[in-house]
Amino acid sequence: METGIHNTSEIGRLRKVLLHRPGQELENLMPEYLERLLFDDIPYLYGAQREHDCFAQILRDNGAEVVYLEDLTAQVLAGDEELRRRFVEETIRRAGSTAMGYRGDLKRYLLDIQDPLELVLKTMEGVSYQDVFPNEQGRLSSLVHTGARFLMPPIPNLYFTRDPFACIGRGVSLNHMFTATRNRETLYGDYVLRHHPDYAGQVPLYYTPDQYFWIEGGDILNLSRRVLGVGISQRTQPEAIEQLASAIFADESSEIDTVLAFEIPSTRAFMHLDTVFTQVDVDKFTVHPGILGTLRIFELTGRGQGKLTTREVSGPLEQVLAGYLGLDRVQLIRCGGSSQIAAEREQWNDGSNTLCIAPGVVVVYDRNYVTNQILEDSGIRVLKMPSAELSRGRGGPRCMSMPLWRDEI
Repeated sequence: METGIHNTSEIGRLRKVLLHRPGQELENLMPEYLERLLFDDIPYLYGAQREHDCFAQILRDNGAEVVYLEDLTAQVLAGDEELRRRFVEETIRRAGSTAMGYRGDLKRYLLDIQDPLELVLKTMEGVSYQDVFPNEQGRLSSLVHTGARFLMPPIPNLYFTRDPFACIGRGVSLNHMFTATRNRETLYGDYVLRHHPDYAGQVPLYYTPDQYFWIEGGDILNLSRRVLGVGISQRTQPEAIEQLASAIFADESSEIDTVLAFEIPSTRAFMHLDTVFTQVDVDKFTVHPGILGTLRIFELTGRGQGKLTTREVSGPLEQVLAGYLGLDRVQLIRCGGSSQIAAEREQWNDGSNTLCIAPGVVVVYDRNYVTNQILEDSGIRVLKMPSAELSRGRGGPRCMSMPLWRDEI
């Protein structure tokens, strides 16, 4: 069984992957909270869980060990009362001003949960006023607020495990998320990476949530052992990319000597680089054609020099990729093909957000049938998963997975 992190490409055979099975946090979505919690709709939990279980089984059937964020966090907390107490205190601190106002009551409530997995899941699903004060009467807050008020909000985006941290070579970018809603998500990865016996002391952190600029894992692509791609997007700032590049270049054990920054439109439809651009084979990428006319690419270098050198790179995307990857040519497979309607529809439903599990083998949402057929026609083996409910969260198979270990190409 592999320990530590080993992830030097987007296409090496997947051996170990981190998921989060959607839980009660989806049931705690209500219409009035949707915009704040970054959802456009409310997925049906049991349908979403069935789809997610199919996804996990596809990965297992193709040789990957599947581990779950909630299980790893619970393993860290089991038998360590001091760590459990610190975890609860930090969870409350990250949950916002209302949680801090009730921190004493929340701390007692959460620490009364003895089973570590049950505790972890409760911090994910949210804690309501009624949970903490089931029989409260006579206070203004109990007279005004109903059980639908959350003292600790749910974190329904957790099943997109790609974003809170990103595995880069043998290290990790533990991210500062774009929204306050998602910043609590990084706590689980933090505890696993720092305290779980499979990772503690083995994983350099190239970025941490206490750094000020936001960056999310959906914008980070391991293009090769030496080249890292990072999107400048709605959710990743250029300053964060500079800080990440500097930290990677300063790590003598890292082989990365070039960071390519891809500037994409800053909109919710294109929230991360991997929603418009993913690698599916040694020389093949999916791409949303809507970015090709506006995409700007920048090269960051400076390994061993103590400072960064940045320049803009000119030329078509396929030419730039071929040059940096040492290939004669690269094929761009357009999401939706030649149909603008299909391209816009299937990009919205993550037609470009493929998870490559071996060179030329990808997991995709079954609903994106136009793009899926084009992939198959291009020689890609396409493994289709059901997607009626999971897709409502605006993320695809790549978004829902964090590769921890891949074989070398």
